Amino acid sequence: MLGVSPDKLPALKKFTQNEELTFPLLSDADHAVAEAYGAWGEKKNYGKVYEGLIRSTFVIDEQGTIKIAQYNVRATGHVAKLRRDMGIDPK
Repeated sequence: MLGVSPDKLPALKKFTQNEELTFPLLSDADHAVAEAYGAWGEKKNYGKVYEGLIRSTFVIDEQGTIKIAQYNVRATGHVAKLRRDMGIDPK
């Protein structure tokens, strides 16, 4: 299991520690991976349209098959919910 984020490594390290992640969180600074998975595109905020990350989660099995694809997920509580849904104990 691994995670991918457009954030820089120091921010990812802090997030990994805060959420007690037990898997690597990789930086996708040029958002090439996000684009490949349809997780980078047009967003709107207060009427302004811009390109950015569409917060998404993908669960991909050992054979490379996408088992879960979730777009526009909320940051708050998402890691805990995903752990529950997948039966992953954080400790």
